[in-house]
Amino acid sequence: MSFLTSFDISASGMSAQRLRLDVAAENIANVDTTRTEAGGAYRRKDIVFESFGSNTFRAALRNAARGKGFRGQKAGVRVADIITDDREMKRVYNPNHPDADEMGYVDYPNVDMLKETVDSMAATRSYEANVTALNAMKTMAQKALEIGK
Repeated sequence: MSFLTSFDISASGMSAQRLRLDVAAENIANVDTTRTEAGGAYRRKDIVFESFGSNTFRAALRNAARGKGFRGQKAGVRVADIITDDREMKRVYNPNHPDADEMGYVDYPNVDMLKETVDSMAATRSYEANVTALNAMKTMAQKALEIGK
């Protein structure tokens, strides 16, 4: 594995977690949105991640033993898709609401504030872990440069 690939891996993780936090913030912002441009209440969104590059330790070890390394191949994580949650909406009886149906019920978004808060916290912690790894690699690079002095 080339040394700079380590930076790419952490950077891709930071970018993916930032998007995860953005989506959680969008979900929280639309917790009471009963009407969208597409029609109906807002539907919760979620992120699907996927790894790319050499995704197994065994493959990385085999390439390192053969002296191949990654040879410029990028590795890390990326967002594969942003999906819409198809769980049913929350139905609340409120006949005075402008979006109420003929029976007086309003469909509210399927956003759970507790889940969004936990997702936000997890994304923040994952981002921080990638920053810590990036700083550790930077420190190792600086120490390696000091060896030649």
